[in-house]
Amino acid sequence: MTVRYVILTHDHPHLHWDLMLEEVSSLRTWRLAQEPLGETPIKAEPLPAHRKHYLDYEGPVSGDRGTVTQWDAGDYLLEIDREEEIWVSLSGKRLRGRAILKRDPDTEFWTFQLTESEDSDS
Repeated sequence: MTVRYVILTHDHPHLHWDLMLEEVSSLRTWRLAQEPLGETPIKAEPLPAHRKHYLDYEGPVSGDRGTVTQWDAGDYLLEIDREEEIWVSLSGKRLRGRAILKRDPDTEFWTFQLTESEDSDS
């Protein structure tokens, strides 16, 4: 079974990127504070689960909550899923490699970091 992910550029309430990982009935979602390129950790805010329809959607978001545009999409493999840390291997149009989502137990903040990346344009 193919498990998909999508990263959407979202312009509301400010510009950010929504990382969405497909699960059985919904999308596990984080709001990324910066464009997810490079190996520098960036702030990742967990959000409530989203509908799977966002895997293929671009356009206005209901409730006057801006517009989303697909920034990247592809498949992922879940490697580690712990309370404080999630590792996924991404195989997308832009991102290829391991991404690590990590929660700081002291602050409850999460970070997203792309490691072992490969240039998907080559």
